[in-house]
Amino acid sequence: MIDKYFTKLPKNSEPLNSKPKEKVAFVEKESLASDDDIIGDPGLRKPIDSYPFEIRDSLRRRYLAKGPCQPVGHEFPFTLIREKNRRFQVAWFKDYEWLEYSVSKDKAYCLYCYLFANNNRSGGNVFTEIGFNNWKDGRRAFVNHEGSPGSSHSGCRMKVEQYRNQRGNVNQLLARQTAAMEDDYRTRLSTVVSVARILLEEGLPFRGHDESAESLHQGNFLEHISWVCKREENVNKVMGKNAPGNNQLTSPTIQRDIIECCAMETRKIILNELGEKKFALLVDEARDCSVKEQMSLVLRFVNDKGMVLERFLGLVHVNETSAKVLKNIIDTFFAKHDLSLAKLRGQGYDGAANMSGEFNGLKTLILKENKNAHYIHCFAHQLQLVVVTASHESESVGDFFETLSMIVNTIGASCKRNDTLREIHNEEVLNQVEMGEISTGRGQNQEISLARPGDTRWGSHYTTIVRLFDMWNSVERVLLAINKLGESLKIRQSAGGVFDKMDCFQFVFIGKFMMKILGITNTLSKILQARDQNIGYALNMINVVKNKLQELREDGWDNLLKEVTEFCEGHSIDVPNMENFVHGRSRKRLKGGEPMTYLHHFRIDIFIKVIDVIAMEMDKHFTEANTKLLRCVMCLDPSNSFANFDHVRLLQLAKLYSDDFSSTDIIELDHQLQNYICDMRSNEIFSNISNLGDLAKKMVEINYHTYFPLVYRLIELALILSVGTASVERTFSAMNVVKTDLRNRLGDDLLSDCLVCYFEKEIFRNIDDEVIMQSFQNLASRRNQLRPLKIRRPNPC
Repeated sequence: MIDKYFTKLPKNSEPLNSKPKEKVAFVEKESLASDDDIIGDPGLRKPIDSYPFEIRDSLRRRYLAKGPCQPVGHEFPFTLIREKNRRFQVAWFKDYEWLEYSVSKDKAYCLYCYLFANNNRSGGNVFTEIGFNNWKDGRRAFVNHEGSPGSSHSGCRMKVEQYRNQRGNVNQLLARQTAAMEDDYRTRLSTVVSVARILLEEGLPFRGHDESAESLHQGNFLEHISWVCKREENVNKVMGKNAPGNNQLTSPTIQRDIIECCAMETRKIILNELGEKKFALLVDEARDCSVKEQMSLVLRFVNDKGMVLERFLGLVHVNETSAKVLKNIIDTFFAKHDLSLAKLRGQGYDGAANMSGEFNGLKTLILKENKNAHYIHCFAHQLQLVVVTASHESESVGDFFETLSMIVNTIGASCKRNDTLREIHNEEVLNQVEMGEISTGRGQNQEISLARPGDTRWGSHYTTIVRLFDMWNSVERVLLAINKLGESLKIRQSAGGVFDKMDCFQFVFIGKFMMKILGITNTLSKILQARDQNIGYALNMINVVKNKLQELREDGWDNLLKEVTEFCEGHSIDVPNMENFVHGRSRKRLKGGEPMTYLHHFRIDIFIKVIDVIAMEMDKHFTEANTKLLRCVMCLDPSNSFANFDHVRLLQLAKLYSDDFSSTDIIELDHQLQNYICDMRSNEIFSNISNLGDLAKKMVEINYHTYFPLVYRLIELALILSVGTASVERTFSAMNVVKTDLRNRLGDDLLSDCLVCYFEKEIFRNIDDEVIMQSFQNLASRRNQLRPLKIRRPNPC
């Protein structure tokens, strides 16, 4: 720990403030505590005296700003005391503001005494190091711990009050600030906070390469402040050269503190919105631009209005991605934010072995502690796996996608070829407009280019095929131009070979066919990526896709063949007679050795085979649709006048959540369900509702969630189950905006704080500046103080 705050001097360096020939082992590096020093679980903390003296003040203020660890939603375990089961009572948190609870140790601690008492005579070191767990005498022990006004705890409480009241600090009393000085400080701090908020909302960097006074670009932070000073005279009077030299409020440390306070207040609103509600955890990892593995954590829950929300809480750098390490990181993260694993009711990850392994995966480790944290494999990931498998299962389809990649690579290999493609395509669009073949309007006929397909990018194959057929003539002209005027013989031959593969009936047939297939699955993919999606609607859409594929298999052949034939005739591509035999390679024969017709090749070997493979893969990957949990969830679906309602299965669903429904609740739920379904089917208000999410919002809107509380609890639990991890993927997209190649030295904590403000912009924008300013004041000792104002705290979105 000491090495963290002090840097060793080189062997030949000159000593500092010492006599000649004496060696100084360390030089002071930093006197501020970092976020890594704050340990949420009080049972895992080191004594405050074990930290270097220089950071203790900062450490105490950070702990006071965070507040005591009080996991209100935790399921406190029972302990056998004097032949009776006893446990910690959550009501004690309200009665004793200093009280903390350690989830890992199942013991109580005192935050005030931890921060300020060297040896608490009222109970020794029980509430600072050992921990208290005699729950039978809990209240009596807490009263004894507080003691008389002269007790050690009372002295610690007075020190806490003095720390919070920085106006009573000796330095502040000696400074004797006037009201005018405090007003100037408020104006200065308000300006700095406003500039920081603009940069955070847009994901822009703060620092500049050269921040000296002579620099033409001092960085976004200083440049924005300079811009404000030029336009606001009252700001200019208290900023820059007109501000005290030791109170500029523009140093990197001040910038980091403001960013931390912005993220802290944003997280507070999210956690207050969550309250004691049940939630699901969505997790995934990705590598940032500095080649660090970052784990993103998103919470999914239903708010007081019945709306499904997915909120991003932060990134955590992971050195190892094993399930055990990830579990420990999640435990630490939960303790830091006073979250309880006991409130977890869903897990959403991809299908990697470290996440979803049946024996040692992360989901299994969590299920061992909480059997109600049901795991759902991300549907969007599974759908992409279906598409990738189908593209590799059929040899002809695999050849098609290989040729497709060759077309994209050949044209995208140089800027000149891309420019040529765009110019030719623009000419063709203008000609079509002049001939009246296509319509014009705002947003239509925009400039496009070929998209590069990728197995890990959802919907990329579909986009590439659509654009290829939209730019068909332009692509062929560019390939012919490369074939004639290419830089080398190899490039010319490659372009000619790609053109020959493209300019044939089979390529067009598979392209049009896959465009229909992927058009169906791509619609489902976009639906699964919606933030407010729920498991019931997703399962319905999966069944819809399966039905559409079956319809295409039974009735789609003639229309497809007609469409492909018309396209080929319009582009001078030879169309084979479907009754003729396939010529060429000997493998194009039936099992009996007879020659294969083109009809059999295209209809049986490609059309029907691919559809069957996709249908089989969907059944394979979406096995959850047959599990007991999701079959029960489907019974809550309100579509078609609650056609899927099943009284028995809903009782089974409640029994799967044994921590949420007692045996008494099950009996009462039985009666509520009978009244509930009669009311729902007879009430016109619910007649047009076809989505479980809309049903929950409507029930809250007309107060039905209080009439049928146990049924509504079931609906909430069903909505919490995650369909996909698209929100986590979005955080990684945002990470690539905030942390770039030119900003790759951004620290892990700073990156997480910046990303929370950028990603949860809707919440961040509604936070009052005064809230952030007061949080900034309390984070560390400040030279100047703010006169308290009435703070407007935003309502949860």
